[in-house]
This record gives sequence, C-alpha cells and structure tokens, in this order.
Amino acid sequence: MQAGEITPPLAPGAPMSPERMALIDAFQKESAGIDNAFEARTHKGEWTMPYRLFRPAASSKLPLVLYLHGSGGLGDDNQKQMEFGNIFGTRVWALPQSQKSFPCYVVAPQTDRGWVHYDLSQQNAGPAKVLPGLGDGSRMALEVVDALRREFPIDERRIYVTGQSMGGAGAWNVFTYRPQLFAAAVICCGSVSREDGTGAVHMPVWAFHGDADKTVPVSISRDRIVARRRAGGQPLYTEYAGVDHDVWQWAFTEPELEKWVFAQRRS
Repeated sequence: MQAGEITPPLAPGAPMSPERMALIDAFQKESAGIDNAFEARTHKGEWTMPYRLFRPAASSKLPLVLYLHGSGGLGDDNQKQMEFGNIFGTRVWALPQSQKSFPCYVVAPQTDRGWVHYDLSQQNAGPAKVLPGLGDGSRMALEVVDALRREFPIDERRIYVTGQSMGGAGAWNVFTYRPQLFAAAVICCGSVSREDGTGAVHMPVWAFHGDADKTVPVSISRDRIVARRRAGGQPLYTEYAGVDHDVWQWAFTEPELEKWVFAQRRS
C-alpha cells in the first residue's frame, strides 16, 4: 500500500498547547510499567546484541515493529534502550488499547556502537566519520529480526521500522539496504547518515522533526524529504513549531499514527 501525500489528521492544538501536553502526560501515565512486559534476550552474531521483545497475546500471524533507540540508549545493559526518551517509541505499540486494536510484536535491540556505518579507526579525532553502507548496529538488528521471523508467526508483509535521532538515521540505513523487508517507517529527527532519503523510494515513510531542534538540525529531515519526493516517493512529513530535539513525544502520541502504520502492507 502506497502512502498518499495527505497526512492523517494531527492531534488538535499547537505543539505546546495544554491539549497536546495533556496527551503526552496521559501517555506517560498509561505506559508506566509496560516495559516490564518486554522480555530480555540476546542475539549472538559478530558480537552479542541485547534486545527486548514484546510478545502479543494473540497467536496468529502478526506484524513486527523494530525500534532503534537514540544515543541515550547506547550500551549493553539491555535497559537504556527502554528508558528516557525511548519510552515513547517502545511502549506506544504495547499499550493495552494499542494491542487490542493492532496486536503486534515489538523488538528493541541495543547497540553500543551506533546504527549507521562509522569509521572508527580514528576515534580520537572528534566525531566518527559516517561512511556509506550498512552499519554494524543495523546489520545486527536485521539479524535479530530475521531470527524472530524464524521463531514466531510474523506477518512478512507487515514488518515496520521506527527510530529517533541516532536511531532515526538507523531507520534510513536499514530500509535502504534491505528494501524488500519493511512495509513502512516512522522516523523522528533522524541524524546524519549517508542515506539521502531516496532508498526504497516507494516505501511509505512518515518523518517528524521539531523546527527548534538544537541537536539535529531540521534541515537534515527537510533535505531527505525533498530528495525522496523528487525521486518519486510520497513521504509524509510533520514539522512541529517550537519543538526541540524531543519530537518523539509529539510523534508517538499522534492519535492516527498506529492506524496509519498498520494499514501499510508490503506488496
């Protein structure tokens, strides 16, 4: 299913309005403790990648959501990818009301080296240079997804990827190099990578960014969306006025987000 140009209706009110902030507050209260329903697991590949898995109660073939954390989740404790700002992108799919309407698996791997392809040979010379190609963290995350596809009855046409900041760059990375795997992507303030937005160009994407982001310039998302549209894609793009880097609080509390995501199917 190809997403159209028209963005689903957004929650009423300006980003900082009382009604929007009430949605965020309600989510935080409703989602408290949901992380305890995620099973701690590990995948052994080139190295051992920790991950958390939420399993739905239903046993039929169901979708899978892959969540890629931001830099605050870096490590190997199998915990930080579920904490801090990551609570929104992990818990939203596992809420009881969400599972009632859209039952699905949710997997949240944790990387200690980022998602995209970095040149780590000169680590003392400032930020690592971003290189073309599939990142080491992304490669391992894809191995986790492939292992889960073999273990559980996952709907192959409804595998989704979402990520924020560093994990948003990871989302662009994974679907660019595995274009036949994902049905759609939700990307929040994706940071710098070599992917220009044109990978898997006809796959539905809904990207979000705050125009006051002091960590990842909003121009990065704007440029990717422009490039994707020029290449023939029809991405959705929502930019929030006055919102800083924590755009995920608004994105993952959009009432129509889940409905849009789970309506997408890979042909």
